[in-house]
Amino acid sequence: MHTHFLLLGMPGPYELIVILLVVLLVFGAARLPEVGKYLGKGIREFKKATKGLIADEDEKKDDSGECKG
Repeated sequence: MHTHFLLLGMPGPYELIVILLVVLLVFGAARLPEVGKYLGKGIREFKKATKGLIADEDEKKDDSGECKG
């Protein structure tokens, strides 16, 4: 199986450390909790929106499994 393709683009531990250091330098230690709060809120809103799209798509399907629209 070609699992190395699945890991392509996934940051390793060293890359994560560098990203965290850059974020710390850009936003500063005092604003990190605020940035985390907004990031978490954005992720929750994105998940809500995608669940809504999936639910809408399921409603469009009829009993035969074909999409009406």
